[in-house]
Amino acid sequence: MTIAPETPTTSHEVAIRFSPDGTPLAIRYMGRIWMVDRDIHTAHWFARDAWCEHRSRAAADTGDLVSVEYWQVQANLPSHHAELHTFTLRREPLAEHWQLESIS
Repeated sequence: MTIAPETPTTSHEVAIRFSPDGTPLAIRYMGRIWMVDRDIHTAHWFARDAWCEHRSRAAADTGDLVSVEYWQVQANLPSHHAELHTFTLRREPLAEHWQLESIS
């Protein structure tokens, strides 16, 4: 089965299984498990969040309030000849869960 490319809002929470070295292995999205293709290059980076535009104060010793973590990976459903899709995943500062920024 092939899904149509989409650009979901940032409200889609996803669960990610990581390898011992911290690389994504699998993504749970909309009740399905997508397997990351480890043979294709993945991108991992951090961006800065303008937290002061969203919050006026930060408690002392709150932690890192500005580093937004991103992964971009190629993944597919574990079926014969399943099409690869590009997932861009985002984790906000201090967040425990990952968000799906886009899938194409």
